[in-house]
Amino acid sequence: MGIYGALSTAVTGLRAQAFALENISGNIANSQTTGFKRIDTDFLDLIADAPQSRMAAGSVLAQSRSTNDVQGDIKTASKETYMAINGSGFFVVEPPISQSDGVSVFAGTSLYTRRGDFEINKDGYLVNGAGQYLKGLPINATTGNISGSVPEVIQLSNAFLPANQTTRINYQLNLPQLPKNGNYQQSKALGSELFIPSTFTSVTPDTPATATGATLTGTDAASSVMLPGESLTVTVDGADVIFDFYDSSVTGNYTGGNLGIDVSSATIAQALQSMQDGLRGAGGAAASSATVGLDDNGALAITAGANTIARIGITDGTTGLALTDGNYTPLRPSLGVRVATIPANKSGEFIAQSVAGGAITTYASNGAPASVEMRWVKIDSAETGGVERWNLFYMSDKNATGGNPMWTNVGTDYTFAGNGELTPPIESVTLTGLTVNGVTVGNVVLQHGKNGVTQFADTNGTSQVTALSQNGYGAGEFVSAAINDSGRVVVSYSNGQQVEVAQVVIAQFNAPNQLKRMDGGVFAATSQSGEAIFSSEGGIISASLESSNTDISEEFTKLIVTQQAYAASTRIVSTADEMLQEALNMVR
Repeated sequence: MGIYGALSTAVTGLRAQAFALENISGNIANSQTTGFKRIDTDFLDLIADAPQSRMAAGSVLAQSRSTNDVQGDIKTASKETYMAINGSGFFVVEPPISQSDGVSVFAGTSLYTRRGDFEINKDGYLVNGAGQYLKGLPINATTGNISGSVPEVIQLSNAFLPANQTTRINYQLNLPQLPKNGNYQQSKALGSELFIPSTFTSVTPDTPATATGATLTGTDAASSVMLPGESLTVTVDGADVIFDFYDSSVTGNYTGGNLGIDVSSATIAQALQSMQDGLRGAGGAAASSATVGLDDNGALAITAGANTIARIGITDGTTGLALTDGNYTPLRPSLGVRVATIPANKSGEFIAQSVAGGAITTYASNGAPASVEMRWVKIDSAETGGVERWNLFYMSDKNATGGNPMWTNVGTDYTFAGNGELTPPIESVTLTGLTVNGVTVGNVVLQHGKNGVTQFADTNGTSQVTALSQNGYGAGEFVSAAINDSGRVVVSYSNGQQVEVAQVVIAQFNAPNQLKRMDGGVFAATSQSGEAIFSSEGGIISASLESSNTDISEEFTKLIVTQQAYAASTRIVSTADEMLQEALNMVR
């Protein structure tokens, strides 16, 4: 290589550094361009063919090196349709090729970009700042599953979301073992918290038998029918109260372990009054308002008074009272009877005997709302000799009047074991033809799930609803759209519903740096990059944007180096020129 060769080499150096300067300039100019990938410069040396001993450094060739696989910083954004990719891959986009009657026309080709500043245009398309239309996979609105494999341009519709009929209510709660409803008072007799069927319907009472025997007169001497040494046992809900009759004028004060009734000078009325006082004091809560006296026929009658639940058993150890063992006071009619409906004129009494169970709005097929208000009644209890059993009612017609039904029983007995769990288990109940306030909802499954309804002690005496939801909704108007971190395009409606309509896909390439760069920050696949490999999982960050991967400080450093290298190449040209001048001067 001679002087001319040196000049040629220097010129290639100038060209290479100028090319590098062009790339640096473009990088700096796009330092604020969303999703921009900088272009670095590689230098390739060209060695002329020569013997090993005569080889010399040759010319230089500058070529571009893409950084498509180098991620820029990700920053948050205020728009919910913006997104960024954390990691490798590209959004799939497509530009329209024309307009037909104001509608965009597409050719079906795909380009790829990292620019994620997508917004909804007037036609419902998601378009980024470079005018590229986002593509994705459609989602089946019914199943929520992706329904295709080939990406297509995503277009959102601003049409109303049709109403969806309620077919299921998820309902779970805990019922109190002792419901403290309006009728319950701690000082009342046993069972005051229970539902009284006879208040709302005609029922056949349990076996009543007022304790009767001989015809008595209250002014007669008590000792005529209650002989000293005899006794009478009254059993109140299993607790025995034993009365021993004695004559204090003969035996002195009573020293036995039961309740002594002195008949030495007492009348029958006085003795019965003493028995009533003793029964109320020793018979517990169930006998707190018990009565002991004579009815209109002169028969002895022992009742539980205000407590219409308690059973009163009698074991007669006297000869004069002539009572039949095992007689009981009248019980509350048919304890545990299921009442089908509650009339409007009895609604106040029903509310006093029940506890609130929550309310939820359901929807008919045309979107008409129907509020289902629920209340629970305890119809039986183990404490009163039965089982722990509840019924559920819902308000079927809030506008009912008089004897027309206002509340309807769901028709299922909820019976609980001692551990507070349902026996048998009830996982669901079907409300057939549910109609509320004139709105026909249809068949609705009341879904409790496993152990969804329990009866555990609660100091407040109220029900505690732990789950209450339903699957229906009214028609809704388009409100907004967003892209979540799963890459799904979610449309929100005025009825509170959110519907996933499309899945954003990520295109991966085996050689992303071999993609062809095009205007607007998009890339086209080449034979060197390979075909796109589509994925719908991972990598997307919603409400974010990827910045340019250009580092200003690094570019300025490269700018200084490039400037110095260019200047050095010009020195070679100057030196070669001087050497040629010297060679020319030799012939003078």
